[in-house]
Amino acid sequence: MIEVQNIEINRDESFEAALRRFKRQIEQEGILREVRNRKHYEKPSERKRKKVKGRR
Repeated sequence: MIEVQNIEINRDESFEAALRRFKRQIEQEGILREVRNRKHYEKPSERKRKKVKGRR
């Protein structure tokens, strides 16, 4: 399950700066990577094949 991240915008902070901070935060926590990996179902045999191929 993916937790929704919250970010508070300071009074003197622009929306763009807050958006950059939010994007950096979810990137560091690996949320985007997990979403991309779960975009479609991957059979266990496919996962195993990818893992073996990555070792080479």
